[in-house]
Amino acid sequence: MLSFSYMVNHDHSTTNGHNDSSSRGLGIALIITLAIMAVEIVGGIMSHSLALTSDAGHMLVDALALGLSVVALNLAKKPATSTRTYGFHRAEIMAALANGVTLVLISAYIFYEAYQRFRKPPTVQTSIMLVVAIVGLIANLITMRLLHHERHSNLNVRAAFFHVFGDMISSVGVIAGGVIIAFTGWKIVDPIIAIVIGVIILWGAFSLVRESVDILMETVPKQIQLDKVTETIKNVNGVVELHDIHIWTITSGIYALSTHILIRDQMLSHASEIIATINRELEHKFNITHTTFQLECEKCDNCAQGLVCQIQRPEETKSH
Repeated sequence: MLSFSYMVNHDHSTTNGHNDSSSRGLGIALIITLAIMAVEIVGGIMSHSLALTSDAGHMLVDALALGLSVVALNLAKKPATSTRTYGFHRAEIMAALANGVTLVLISAYIFYEAYQRFRKPPTVQTSIMLVVAIVGLIANLITMRLLHHERHSNLNVRAAFFHVFGDMISSVGVIAGGVIIAFTGWKIVDPIIAIVIGVIILWGAFSLVRESVDILMETVPKQIQLDKVTETIKNVNGVVELHDIHIWTITSGIYALSTHILIRDQMLSHASEIIATINRELEHKFNITHTTFQLECEKCDNCAQGLVCQIQRPEETKSH
């Protein structure tokens, strides 16, 4: 069986540019979060507001998460080594997963605090509570604006965005609760709003954790359909069939593929043309930029069925 492997690498200066922009946005978001956290701690003490104090604790966790995201993005820019041949891109996904788990814990804490407030609603000075909450809301909206664009192309920034979004919802809840309590005296409104906040954060957390786990498990990216990729490769002139195909995500926006391709017996120069055509099609249609192909001119009997090769025993390899 005649076979050889071919791998194409592309310039990722655009990706590095996204990382630089994301890192700057996260750094500014971290500074704003720490500043508002300090304001909320002071405001919570002055107004005796458990809601503000709890939200300050929420923002402390978010500040830690944002700091982790900044570190992860800087690690992702480090070059590959002889032991980490993909570089440190997966640090971004690990940080996103950690952030998602943190969001779940935050939601659990909010539910616990809501239960405590149902039992014994706190008495607060609503004027101070409202002023501090409004300042926090404005700061959160500014931070969300900073992260809005990058969150679509970077899972780690999306994790940070969800943290800030949770802060924003918390600020809205605190403001709404403060207004209602000020005009009606209904203290039970506070834990009800807290539960709504927890559900919203939990929804985003589950989505984030699921997507992070899918990447770590090297699942086919959800926007890429395996059958369409297979069909695209088979339609290239000179390709007979393919098998043992794998598609996975290295990090946000960087997709990889490896497969065995059976081609017609021909000159090596023609094989190179086939590979170049396949790469152009994969990048154009699916944004797959890292590919590894093994070209075969003889059919492997073990791969007659299905897309994944069966493992051969040592004695069986003699037949090839």
